[in-house]
Amino acid sequence: MKRIAALLILLAGLANGCSTPCPTGHAAEYGSGSRELALATGSPGELGLLKVLAERFAVKSDAKLLWYKAGSGRSLELLRTENVDVAMVHAPQAEKNAVQQGWAVKRTLVGSNEFYIVGPSDDPAGVRSTVTAAQAYRKIAEHRAKFFSRADNSGAHKREMNIWRRAGIEPEGSWYIKTHDFMMATLLRADAQRGYFMTDSSTWIAGKRNTPHLRLLFKGDPILVNVYHALCRPVDDPAGAELAEEFTGFLVSEEAQQIIRTYGVKQYGQPLYRDAQDSRQFERE
Repeated sequence: MKRIAALLILLAGLANGCSTPCPTGHAAEYGSGSRELALATGSPGELGLLKVLAERFAVKSDAKLLWYKAGSGRSLELLRTENVDVAMVHAPQAEKNAVQQGWAVKRTLVGSNEFYIVGPSDDPAGVRSTVTAAQAYRKIAEHRAKFFSRADNSGAHKREMNIWRRAGIEPEGSWYIKTHDFMMATLLRADAQRGYFMTDSSTWIAGKRNTPHLRLLFKGDPILVNVYHALCRPVDDPAGAELAEEFTGFLVSEEAQQIIRTYGVKQYGQPLYRDAQDSRQFERE
């Protein structure tokens, strides 16, 4: 597997206590087995789900899993350039393109959550009164209300731009703020500056206690459903391919799916994710 020095900075481990880039370039390491697997993902790692899954897998498979913290666009790029073995992402069209182009295989449905539009409690743009996500975005643009965008080619950013296109708007101006940051960090910034943001439901459940100035204003549009898949890279090394396939197989096992469907209940009183069976209804071929 290729290891490039740029990862040491680009994929800085902000999670897991690394305020500066972790010395090995990955955000966290789970397990201590003799077989190494590198995986890239964003929110599932940031919110701790990956840790629980990876530690269980590591014991079962004599493995050590290295997590590279990256949004879906960057995760897929790391997979394409052979810097990781597995990507867990939520960018359906980009995933399908990767499989068609031959540099990703074993696309496997893992689970889902959804996107919420959150904003200031006084809702100056009137998002609460809208019936579609595109309508909500139009209201925000018409009022030039402060809106935060990750602007990082992540799955969330891709979905956001899709909604702007549906709304017939090219967002620009001082009201449209690009953070180039991850989900939780952008959510906290939106709270601090009293702006609107499209967050995933998992991050909202985990972070809303720390965002006193924001309220959930809109949800339920089918375009806001957010489905996760795991993809592997084609590898010449049979051992590497075997371990990547083992991990994606583990993700859809009953053991892992039970972890996914119950993750967050103990801490937050509700699950952060839907399991694969429940998510299958949202799949678009």
